[in-house]
Amino acid sequence: MANALPYKPKPGEIPTQPGVYRFRDAEGRVLYVGKAKNLRARLSNYFAPLHTLHERTRRMVTTATSVEWTVVGSDVESLQLEYMWIQEFSPPFNVRYKDDKSYPYMAITLADEAPRVIVTRNRRIPGARYFGPYPKIWAVHDTIDLMIKVFPIRTCSDASYKKAMATGRPCFPGQIGRCGGPCSMKVTVEEHRAIVDDFVAFMSGGDARFTRELTARMREASAAMDYESAAVYRDRLQAIDAVLSRSALVLPSDTDADLFGIAEDELSAAVQHFVVRGGRVRGVRATTIDKELDISGADLVDQVLQRTYGGAGAGEIPRQVLVPELPGDAADLEEWLQERRGKRVSIQVAQRGAKADLLRTATINAQQALMLHKTRRTSDYTSRTKALTDLQLAIGLDEAPLRIECYDVSHLSGTNVVASMVVFEDGLPRKDQYRSFGVPETTDDTDSLYQVLMRRLAHVDRDDPAEVVGAEVVAAEVVAAEVVEAVEAVEVAAAVEAEAVEVVEAVEEPVVTERKRPRFAYRPQLLVVDGGAPQVAAAARALEDSGHTEIALCGIAKRLEEIWLPGEEYPVILPRTSEALYLLQRLRDEAHRFAITHQRKRRKRDITTVLGEVPGLGDARTKALLKHFGSVAALSRASAEEITALPGIGPKLAAAIEQRLANR
Repeated sequence: MANALPYKPKPGEIPTQPGVYRFRDAEGRVLYVGKAKNLRARLSNYFAPLHTLHERTRRMVTTATSVEWTVVGSDVESLQLEYMWIQEFSPPFNVRYKDDKSYPYMAITLADEAPRVIVTRNRRIPGARYFGPYPKIWAVHDTIDLMIKVFPIRTCSDASYKKAMATGRPCFPGQIGRCGGPCSMKVTVEEHRAIVDDFVAFMSGGDARFTRELTARMREASAAMDYESAAVYRDRLQAIDAVLSRSALVLPSDTDADLFGIAEDELSAAVQHFVVRGGRVRGVRATTIDKELDISGADLVDQVLQRTYGGAGAGEIPRQVLVPELPGDAADLEEWLQERRGKRVSIQVAQRGAKADLLRTATINAQQALMLHKTRRTSDYTSRTKALTDLQLAIGLDEAPLRIECYDVSHLSGTNVVASMVVFEDGLPRKDQYRSFGVPETTDDTDSLYQVLMRRLAHVDRDDPAEVVGAEVVAAEVVAAEVVEAVEAVEVAAAVEAEAVEVVEAVEEPVVTERKRPRFAYRPQLLVVDGGAPQVAAAARALEDSGHTEIALCGIAKRLEEIWLPGEEYPVILPRTSEALYLLQRLRDEAHRFAITHQRKRRKRDITTVLGEVPGLGDARTKALLKHFGSVAALSRASAEEITALPGIGPKLAAAIEQRLANR
């Protein structure tokens, strides 16, 4: 691979002004659009030596055959031009947005002579004002039913409205009290427009004013003994209360803000957009994003805000935008939003208080959405089949790997080293076949991985039909001379080789009945290790030393999400939408989770064992010590005087604790 790109501009050709740039391929298709305050400084990053670039950036610049740029007058203009070009060209290397679903909205058709309220999923009605989105369509209908009791505006179709206005006969919804437009023959067009304005103002967060006004009118009517009017105002107040009860007051009543909770990994991100008006959450929008190039959290926030407000009207932009991280050009974004809104807009990171709590809630929802987005594909049979087929082609297998084992190593600063083995069959996890291994002595992660694979591969040779019977294998260390899997016959038990293996069943509930299950000797078609070239090399050495080179091997490196094969100089880069990549990610994440869980259990057990050997130190004092110092490591660095400062610990006991931890 050449280390310089043939289309690299000559020195001094690229201007230093702000602008927007486009990379194109040989067919002229726009691959990527970006903006820069200084075009020369920004583009020079793409033309650095290829081996220094992020893997996906390298793939983009080597796919491209040309780069062009447009100078603009200000940073705000570059924002506008970048947004326009991304919408026009849909570049494959820019982040790609996918709404989880098409949400229903409440829309007010303000461009009509007599605006009406409708439920729609169409966000492109000219002149319409939207409220929502709503999670369920029945929720929109219920809200409209309540709202037209307070603000009786038009609900009938355009055809009914035209017919009623032409004939002078009320429309059918108007006859049954379901439409309050001019077509009901109860109000004029001007009076109806005023009611529509009140409807929009209420939905925009001005609920306190209407509550006060209706309350005052009800009291005046009651004092004047006009009880029929008072009853009408009472019913309207009850309708308002019913609408407000559907969205709790989460922030001060004068707060108009949009909150963006974001969760991301190397390939994807999930965004939860909370729309807060008048202190109440008026709508929630969920979006998932596919990332192609390496993009920072700040740049991702920048892209999300551009996409959200690029096509928004002035009434849809709030006074405050709360994000988890400020983009680098926050000031330019604020200016851009202020121009669109016509009023001041601030972009902030919520640090404390109710806003920070609500932002955390949005972030938690985003994390759950991201997890669902990643696992949804693997739960679908068609997706699983495609994932296995794609994986077969990507790493050059003769057949699809129906049984895959993935390994990860976990430790705490070199101590309590454990490894995990997770098993996927036909693209689904087989938790009853998960295993954990203890690694008593090791030099590094590659050595740990080699030891674990040698121990596991030793059992692949046992192809006899013996099966484990009555197997409840609990999480107890077996540092003995053999692993007792079954006693089906004396000959089989005598043939078990001496070996130190710790076997931990990954079952959520203990198995209390006798049953049969597949042997640990079941042969995998593919081994996956968490890591890059060094980890793959260690695993390949274990396969060779154990005589099982027929088993395929690959590694997945977390930072770049690249696939490493034994003996290859460069990794395999799978497309970001590849089902095979999602499957490998889930394998890696599951192996990491299982290893961490077991390592924490080991550490907790070791802590209890060490402190439990100190005479006079019971469970209550052990918990108090760990809560005060945070960990055994911190406790072991503490002096006897510092330990004595804890209530209930005397000098003699503190000295015993210090001595025991020093001899640990």
